[in-house]
Amino acid sequence: MKQQTTNKKIVILGAGESGVGTAVLAKQQGFEVFVSDRGMVEDHYKLILNDLKILWEEGQHTLERILKADVVMKSPGIPDNVPMIRQLRAAGIPVISEIEFAVRYTDARIVGITGSNGKTTTTMLLGHILKTANETVGVAGNIGDSFAKMVAGDDVPLYVLELSSFQLDGIVDFAPNIAILTNITPDHLERYDNDFEKYVASKFRIAMNQKPSDYFIYDADDKVINAYLKKHIVKSQLVPFSLTKKLEKGAYIEDDNIIIATGDNTFIMPKTKLALEGNHNTKNSMAASMAARLLGIRKETIRDSMENFHGVEHRLENVLRINNVQYINDSKATNVNSVFYALDSMKTPTIWIAGGVDKGNDYSELNELVNEKVKTIICLGEDNRKIVAAFNNCVEEIYETQSMKEAVQLAYDLAEKNDTVLLSPACASFDLFKNYEERGRQFKEAVREL
Repeated sequence: MKQQTTNKKIVILGAGESGVGTAVLAKQQGFEVFVSDRGMVEDHYKLILNDLKILWEEGQHTLERILKADVVMKSPGIPDNVPMIRQLRAAGIPVISEIEFAVRYTDARIVGITGSNGKTTTTMLLGHILKTANETVGVAGNIGDSFAKMVAGDDVPLYVLELSSFQLDGIVDFAPNIAILTNITPDHLERYDNDFEKYVASKFRIAMNQKPSDYFIYDADDKVINAYLKKHIVKSQLVPFSLTKKLEKGAYIEDDNIIIATGDNTFIMPKTKLALEGNHNTKNSMAASMAARLLGIRKETIRDSMENFHGVEHRLENVLRINNVQYINDSKATNVNSVFYALDSMKTPTIWIAGGVDKGNDYSELNELVNEKVKTIICLGEDNRKIVAAFNNCVEEIYETQSMKEAVQLAYDLAEKNDTVLLSPACASFDLFKNYEERGRQFKEAVREL
């Protein structure tokens, strides 16, 4: 671990996983630490902070104390344009993300993975390959334990990090050895002044500091990514993957085989052997396999890992089959593009549970699929007007519910033999749930109680 002796003051805004992880690492590195959360701090995080004698507050932000910081780490959930962040920047106080802070204290190789969809699956899949290969690896970032917490604990030689656009907005020098950009579709536009170009630029920050010796793996079928690359220079080595194009260096499909061509050798894997189904998962598998090859993992290990990977919780997760009706938990589908993949994979008439906090969604791209696949929509959210307006002419029945139990019971009452009940919200969860994980867990519990 890189060591840095300091007596600087750090203020951490937000006492969730990233905030408390940063506090632990900062304390270890000699910082004077103060944690401030406008909400209530969870009990297990209070225990960690108290055990390390780290000062903290909840239910408020004491501005006078915050403005004395030498550096501020803010939770990804806090927008850049709130008055307090503007004041800090006006005062010349650096505001960074947990990812930027933690990377300063490790010499590990890093694979960074971002994208509007598929980043969790790709992260977990690459982590699975590396663990199967007996590599000592930390899988962190936007999932599981925080990166900072891992660096503060048993720092490892390799990290695979899932990175949201919010985390990338707070980087300065962070530069992954391998960057993966799975795709870019409109998402979180409410945080980017409803300007899609700002969101695109945020995603590309993952490659901002990369060197010519680094690698940038990306979807060559993605029009948004291609348009950006035509106008902007990425210094790292470009490694595309595609379902439609044959590539000299990259990953592509030929005769129903995945071809991974890294330049010096080629590795072939039958597409039918993949544990994960669907074209979007083929792309996730390509990206993870390419990264694994660039890290020197044996072809046989990659093949075996691809065949036995079990997928990600809350992503097209089969829950139960009741009275010949399949219940599927896709709570992680928090944007329109994710729902497109979900509906596209449905093979039977579908009762679709959707709704939550809208993120500037344009539902028009779902019209054809909803017409073809969906028999009934059950809205689950405090304000469902936009979903009702979007699909009123596509389906005969749209219902509104205010709790998961009510939504699942209604789906059960409406479902007929060989139907599918799909929770795929297209929205954030914060109106009725703490996060998408809690939403997914409540769905599974409600299904099991039927």
